[in-house]
Amino acid sequence: MSEKLFTITGVDPVAVLGANDANLRLIRPLFPKLNLIARGDTLKVSGAEADIALFEERFNELVAHVARYNDLPRKVLDDIMGTGERGEATGGDDADVLVYGNAGLRVKARTLNQQKLVKAVEGSDMVFAIGPAGTGKTYTAVALAVKALKERKVRRIILTRPAVEAGENLGFLPGDLREKLDPYLQPLYDALKEMIPATRLADHLDEGIIQIAPLAFMRGRTLDHAFVILDEAQNATLPQLKMFLTRMGRNAKFVITGDVTQVDLPDRQPSGLMPAVHMLRNIEGISVIELDEKDVIRHELVTRVLGAFKELEQKTDKKDRPQ
Repeated sequence: MSEKLFTITGVDPVAVLGANDANLRLIRPLFPKLNLIARGDTLKVSGAEADIALFEERFNELVAHVARYNDLPRKVLDDIMGTGERGEATGGDDADVLVYGNAGLRVKARTLNQQKLVKAVEGSDMVFAIGPAGTGKTYTAVALAVKALKERKVRRIILTRPAVEAGENLGFLPGDLREKLDPYLQPLYDALKEMIPATRLADHLDEGIIQIAPLAFMRGRTLDHAFVILDEAQNATLPQLKMFLTRMGRNAKFVITGDVTQVDLPDRQPSGLMPAVHMLRNIEGISVIELDEKDVIRHELVTRVLGAFKELEQKTDKKDRPQ
């Protein structure tokens, strides 16, 4: 019998263990061979060394998730902590880890459709990932890009988005060109910062190994030996998508992500994403992965919000249909 103390640092212990240890009560049945006792920010774990080692690996990932999202939905807890049996649960299997991020974060596809996205990128050079907010489209794609760079399958990562304001007029932003564009591209920086140490990321950006630029800057380029991600593609017109997709060079992977329910293009300017998907879906070498509310791994309220908006849209569509 062994014993180990875990001190929860960097996050609120209540966010990890739950109010009145509610999360801990959910974890205990998943590790029936261990004795778990919480005192403030300390968790005492008793049992066999092998079982404690497995618990430690998964518990560290749990804390890392809370540090990132400041929340711990039930399905994420179940996914990370698994069944408590070695090698059987997704939470304890390193084989499906895409990349090891900062602070011990293990980045992996956590839902069935995210796993389909990973397999699609492995098997196709151009992949469309369509789905609502919070389904991990961009995050999974960035993880795959970082993985490909680390394994030297590509020489550079190129991340791009249309520079379209989300229903707000931001006016004339101060600073140089990069400072003006960074607010549009911040979600891509956020994902990279979790997966690559800060110093190395800064070096990669300075050396052009990782490039982040608005979609308009892709015109005229040929993108060889690169993993290229077009994010927020619902805000690109069909001519813009044609321009982007024809940039593909040798040994390149293209991933196009978008949420067709959140188009921010000006009035009378239609999104080109779904027309492009319908036109290209059956071409060999191109895959289309569709994610839905079941893939949301943010706060569980995000799933409910998406469901409510979907219900409202269905009612509106039905009302607008000619009788």
